[in-house]
Amino acid sequence: MAVETPKKSVRAQAKYVHVSARKARLVTDLIRGRSVPEARTILAFSKRAVAEDVEKVLRSAVANAESRPDLHWNGDELVVLTAYVDEGPTLKRFRPRARGRASAIRKRMCHITVELAPNPRVAAAAATKTTPAKAERRPKKSATATANVEEELKSDAENSPTKSTKETPQAHTAEPTTQADAGVVEKPKASRRKKKTEGSE
Repeated sequence: MAVETPKKSVRAQAKYVHVSARKARLVTDLIRGRSVPEARTILAFSKRAVAEDVEKVLRSAVANAESRPDLHWNGDELVVLTAYVDEGPTLKRFRPRARGRASAIRKRMCHITVELAPNPRVAAAAATKTTPAKAERRPKKSATATANVEEELKSDAENSPTKSTKETPQAHTAEPTTQADAGVVEKPKASRRKKKTEGSE
């Protein structure tokens, strides 16, 4: 029975892996729903031998996604959409036992499948980065609007009090017009007349 997959997804499959399906499922359950970098770290530090086979399938799926020219996907921005293990054929072998008897040995196999899809969080973050740039664009000001603004600035500069404050120090620095302004104090005339009269006597 064929498994339906989404249109925008890439998968890789490894068949006839000499591991039981139960042991492989313990590893695939750890990486399902994880991003590709997280899945790689989990498989790298896993102590189970099946992790190497699962990592090979994951690398194959990433290579399939990056090699497709119609998708333009980056391997680090993908997510493990599904990861499942199917049972394969079992090889039946026998080993000799006591009294001429034989015991069965079942060498099980499985098929490992990993499917990747784009990360929705990365797509949402990219969309939010592009939308504010469009909102920040301001309409260009017309020539008449700029001319009106310049006229208003000139009128404010003429009526501002800073001009009067700058002119006041110049009035203080002007040359004195009279002796009183220069600081010369005249003596009263009465005292001069007294000195003349005293000399005549």
